[in-house]
Amino acid sequence: MNRPLIVIFAAICLDAIGIGLVFPILPRLLEEVTHSQDIALNIGIMTALYAAMQFLFAPVLGALSDNLGRRPVLLISLAGAAINYVIMAFAPSLLLLLLGRAIAGLTSANISVATAYITDITPQDKRAARFGLFNAMFGTGFIVGPVLGGLLGDHWIRLPFIAAAMLNAANFLLAVFILPESRTPSRQKIDLAALNPLRPLRWVFSMKGLAPIVLVYFILSGAGEAYGTCWALWGFDTFGWNGLWIGLSLGMFGLCQTLVQAFLPGPAARLLGERKAFIVGMACACVALTVMAFANQGWMVFAIMPVFALSGIGTPAFQALATRQVDAARQGQLQGVLASAVSLASVIAPLAFSTVYFATQREWPGAIWLSVIVINAVAVPLVFVGTRASRQAEAPAGA
Repeated sequence: MNRPLIVIFAAICLDAIGIGLVFPILPRLLEEVTHSQDIALNIGIMTALYAAMQFLFAPVLGALSDNLGRRPVLLISLAGAAINYVIMAFAPSLLLLLLGRAIAGLTSANISVATAYITDITPQDKRAARFGLFNAMFGTGFIVGPVLGGLLGDHWIRLPFIAAAMLNAANFLLAVFILPESRTPSRQKIDLAALNPLRPLRWVFSMKGLAPIVLVYFILSGAGEAYGTCWALWGFDTFGWNGLWIGLSLGMFGLCQTLVQAFLPGPAARLLGERKAFIVGMACACVALTVMAFANQGWMVFAIMPVFALSGIGTPAFQALATRQVDAARQGQLQGVLASAVSLASVIAPLAFSTVYFATQREWPGAIWLSVIVINAVAVPLVFVGTRASRQAEAPAGA
């Protein structure tokens, strides 16, 4: 592997570590700075703020990288990430924590620039493999992040942020010395209209039958935000887990999901058909969430994890179904719309789930997982409505 790719993949892995390391320690950190245990809503606000900054600035950084070059934008984002984690490490107030998390969301929007860099330096016949590595690096970071955050946070609650700052600073220095520019900057005037993150959603209403597909993607993405928002709170409130156990449980969740999504979606779709694979995935998720809602011992969560991981066959099956709804010339446009739906869900869902958790926290913390079951159940009939036109095309695969 060439050196520029190592820097890019390291940046993506560090972005994911930065997301994950916060989850196990955020509840205790907020209790420390707010001097209150009613912090569920604040967690939702911080998670939504992070997602909102990604949503708003991903197109901005992408356009700037076209205009100024990939290298300077990546360097600025890596330096900004290191500075952000220093702020988070020593922030004495909620306001400064929110500022740090906003900067983290802004700098992690460099994923769009990293993707463009890989495209610039990779021949077409090798792009699929390199984007596979790209996803693997993100998955690896999300497995390592919670475990690292929990382990270091049990020694000192600010220590994970110092570690993240040092890692990003090291990657910044690596990029300064060995990352070349991948393209000639255009130096043209930036089209401000193209920076509107809501622009792709207009297309949804111009295509018959596409709205249910995008709505399902929005629902599934929103349901997934419950884990990042509530998992640490629930683990502490229900089982008395410390940071390490919260990190280990999240790391196990990420590892199982990564393994399932790497090896099972293709065989499941061939054996069951894409629509049935989606239903099986949703059923596995609902079974696991039901066990989690009523669990009273921590080992039960780890025991149900393999079943939970099997839910990972559902989303790829649905993504395959979604691609059948438009012709080949509009696949890029479709993926842009779906990405916008994911971003919007990441802004709205954390606030909703943190509100629900705050309302049920004292009486029954596990009730939050029943709300996720309800949301997933809404998606099932929408899949049948949105993919009605593709049923006959899928029939041979499901036979």
